[in-house]
Amino acid sequence: MLQAIGLTSARHRGLPPAVDDLTFEAGSGSVTALLGPPGSGKTSALRLMLELEPGRGVTYFRGRPLHRVAHPAREVGVLLGDVPGHPARTVRGQLRMLCAAAGVPASRADDVLDAVGLVGLGDQRIGTLSLGMDRRLALASALLADPHTLILDEPAEGLGAREADWLHGMLRSHADRGGTVLYTTQDPKEAARSAGHVVTIDSGRLVADQEAADFSRTRLRPRVAVRSPHAARLAAIVSREARAARRSVEVVTEASSSRLSVYGSSCAEIGDTAFRHGLPVHQLADEVGDTGPASRSRDSGLLGGGPGDNGLLSEGLSGDDLLGGGLRETGLLGGGSGAAADARPATGTGAVATAGGRAARGPAPAADPAGAQLPPRIRRRPARGPLRPVRYELRRLFGVRITTLIVAVTLVASAAVSVVLARSGRDPLPNVLVAWPSLLPLPPAALGAGLLGALSFGDEFRYPALAAGRGTVPRRLGLLLAKLAVSAGLALSLGLLVVLVSAESLRLVYGGDLVQVPTNVMSLAVSWSGLTVGCAWAGLLAAGIFRVTAAGVAAVLAVPVLMVPLIEAVPKAPTARSMSGLPGRLRELTWLQWPHEADRWVLALVKVVAHPVGTALTLSLSVLVCAYLFTSLRGRVRW
Repeated sequence: MLQAIGLTSARHRGLPPAVDDLTFEAGSGSVTALLGPPGSGKTSALRLMLELEPGRGVTYFRGRPLHRVAHPAREVGVLLGDVPGHPARTVRGQLRMLCAAAGVPASRADDVLDAVGLVGLGDQRIGTLSLGMDRRLALASALLADPHTLILDEPAEGLGAREADWLHGMLRSHADRGGTVLYTTQDPKEAARSAGHVVTIDSGRLVADQEAADFSRTRLRPRVAVRSPHAARLAAIVSREARAARRSVEVVTEASSSRLSVYGSSCAEIGDTAFRHGLPVHQLADEVGDTGPASRSRDSGLLGGGPGDNGLLSEGLSGDDLLGGGLRETGLLGGGSGAAADARPATGTGAVATAGGRAARGPAPAADPAGAQLPPRIRRRPARGPLRPVRYELRRLFGVRITTLIVAVTLVASAAVSVVLARSGRDPLPNVLVAWPSLLPLPPAALGAGLLGALSFGDEFRYPALAAGRGTVPRRLGLLLAKLAVSAGLALSLGLLVVLVSAESLRLVYGGDLVQVPTNVMSLAVSWSGLTVGCAWAGLLAAGIFRVTAAGVAAVLAVPVLMVPLIEAVPKAPTARSMSGLPGRLRELTWLQWPHEADRWVLALVKVVAHPVGTALTLSLSVLVCAYLFTSLRGRVRW
């Protein structure tokens, strides 16, 4: 069961809130439609329920607010907008990545593909899907963790009749298994046809809270659509004859002066009336009309009443029905705002009554200093990180072709540069093996590692897959550590492959005598590993801070272009002391007894950091880590 109590969005620049004191209930085992015209606050209400927007109120999912649910994906399945997936990722790859985020087995992806009818399109790219298939994938993403509650924003928008019927059939099937379904729509006929309970809102306020049968009886009425160049004259004649015959016929003049809607009559009667008076008719059809959530100005011939009667009685609807419940449910007997069903928290009892007589139970809202009852404050909370972050990051990284393409281009470019450098014979062998000429600020391997690191976070902001709302990207330390570990492993692997491919290319072109193992291979390996991993981390952190891939690439290039010249420009004093014995002093300081063979690694690391490039990269990484932690702590980071 879903209970929304006192939802009120924050005011912006003095404008009225998009959602104002909205209270309703969506029961288990039924489909609930949140109905309203465009701009009525439907999407804002859903975002308030999911704690994606600040405001006031509380939403209980089976008695618990969302931030108290341990695994939200297993409680609530959400569809807001389109599927936020990389267009080059396959359908199955997208769902497997989301499986790692939700903490469910990867086999669940095939189960939901079968459930939504996408088994044959598992290897299809997301960017090539039609709108109907895209909606099926969106529903599969929402069902991935088998949640109890489904919240969907305009799920049938733009779909054909066949696809819309299939979608609503899936929603009813989920409700029949005991789940709760809430979806928004602006079509009252769709709500009456596919939902068992309809909640109508307008301007962010509750207008009606009804069962589907009551909604259809009071909101949707059969009518005759008439189009005539003499519509005003025809309306007057039909109204006059209805009053004379004391029949409950209602004539509504539409926005177009040539169109009428006649309630309580038939096409034959309207056609005969027009024929008797010689009035041409261009259209005459039976329709189901939407009377709207509030009364409108109507030209009525109601039971012989005068022109001041509002014509609310239609054929088959008695005055007792209207006064007993119909008008109250539709909000037509309301006060100054025209909405009698506006729900407000009850004082002291902790119960909130909805328009249809339901009661949403929950703790009583807190009172402000002036003594007025206020619902609790809704704080915008960042989306949670994946439950299996390393598995998620690996599937995200290798689920698109760009990763393989960057690695392949890096290897080919490194091999070509190595062959050209070896031909001149002026560069030392280590520079030849890593393909780093003096003209380039960084070798191709470091640039490739930095680009992969920048894409690691940049794509998270372009195609957010871990949040219900667009643009909200998780900034979790657990996810950050997973990205750092995966990007470091990929950078080390890329650096090793570059050296091996370059050595093999040199042996193939110039013979085996050229490639010799250097005597200082250990320090060279440490410095090469530090350069590739440092570039990958610099790109990753900068993309996470500035939320764009280009910022990560710029941070990588800034190390040799800006930082290294600045460090080299600092005057250096003559070396008066030596750092020999540093490993032993560190061992005494930390009380750690590591093997003496590790002393060489410590000294090699110190020499790498003392190098201008190493110093520049270390300073850049330190600044980026501090900036990332600062921005994350402002977003209330949690593990």
